[in-house]
Amino acid sequence: MKKNLLLLALFCTLSVTYAAKPKKQIVNAKEVGLASINRNMAEAHINFLAGDNLKGREAGTTYGRIAGDYIISMLKQWNMAPLFETYEQPFSAYRRERQHNRDRFEVNLDSIAKLKEIPHQRINLRNIFGMIEGNNPNEYVIVGAHYDHVGMDTRLEGDQIYNGADDNASGVSAALQLARAFKLSGQKPERTIIFAFWDGEEEGLLGSKYFTLYWEGMNKVKSYMNFDMIGRNNKEDRPMHFVYFYTQAYPAFEQWLRSDIENYHLQLEPDYRAWDNPVGGSDNGSFAKKDVPIIWYHTDGHPDYHMPSDEPFRLNWNKLVEITKAAYLATWRLANENSY
Repeated sequence: MKKNLLLLALFCTLSVTYAAKPKKQIVNAKEVGLASINRNMAEAHINFLAGDNLKGREAGTTYGRIAGDYIISMLKQWNMAPLFETYEQPFSAYRRERQHNRDRFEVNLDSIAKLKEIPHQRINLRNIFGMIEGNNPNEYVIVGAHYDHVGMDTRLEGDQIYNGADDNASGVSAALQLARAFKLSGQKPERTIIFAFWDGEEEGLLGSKYFTLYWEGMNKVKSYMNFDMIGRNNKEDRPMHFVYFYTQAYPAFEQWLRSDIENYHLQLEPDYRAWDNPVGGSDNGSFAKKDVPIIWYHTDGHPDYHMPSDEPFRLNWNKLVEITKAAYLATWRLANENSY
C-alpha cells in the first residue's frame, strides 16, 4: 500500500509540475521562481497529504512515515541536496507509560535517560531536510513546516480521520513550493537555505525542539520562517486576511511584506503582529528560544481546527497561493540581503 500511495502521489505531482506556464515575460531569476508557484502544485501536495488514505498522518505511525516519504520523493525529484548524509534526521521521543499519558513526550536526552529507568512509551520519528547551498557557508536561513497531524479516532461515529488539510498540509505545500521555486530560479543564494519538515509537532514541537537542541549549526542560523495553517478563513467576509507574526526587533520584516504586496500586487490583507518574544504557537517557538528571529504565516483559528472536518475542499486556495508567493519573496530577502 505504501508504495502504491507514493506512486500515485508522484504521478499527480509530476502531472502538474510543468503545467503552469508564466503568462508574462520573466526578467530575472527571482521572478522565474515566483512564477512557478501555483494552485495546481498546492492542490497536488495537499490532496495527497490530507487524503483519507493517510489516516491523519499521526507522528510515529506508518501513515506518518508515508507522508515523510512523499516529501523526500519531492526533494529527490528536484535534485535538492540533503542536509545530512540522507534527507532524514531520525530521533526518538519518550514519556511515562499510558496511565500518565497526559505527560508530554520528551526529546531532551537528560529527561529520556530518567524515563528509561521506569515503564515508558517510545515513538520513533524523523525530521526531513533539503538544502540549497549558499555562497556564505557560515549563515543559514531555515524555512519550516510540520508534516504530522493527530491521526484518527476509531471511537468516533461517522468520519474518524483528522485529515489536517489546513493543519498542516497547507504549510508543507508552501515549504515544498518554495524549495522548488528556489531550485528553478537557478541562482545560488548568499546564505544557505534549509527546507525543514518537522515531525511530532502535534505532540509538543518535538522535531523542532530536537533539532534546535542538538544540531551543531544552530549558532549559524540567521533567521527562521514558519508555516502553520495558512489555508483557511477566520471570517468569511475577510477572505484574504492572515496573521503575519514576526520578531519585533526586526521591523524590516514588516516593511518587506508591505513593499512586496504593493510591488507584486499580492491580494493579501495582513494583520501585522510584532512579537517581542515569539516563543509560543508553533515550531517558531523552538527557534525563538534560541534567539533566532522568526517570521510566521498563519490564517488564524477556525471551527475545524483539530477536527475531522479539516479537509482540502474547505481551503481558500487563492489565499494559500498568495501567502506562498509572499513567503518566497521574503525568503529571497532573508537569504540575500544584509539589511536585517
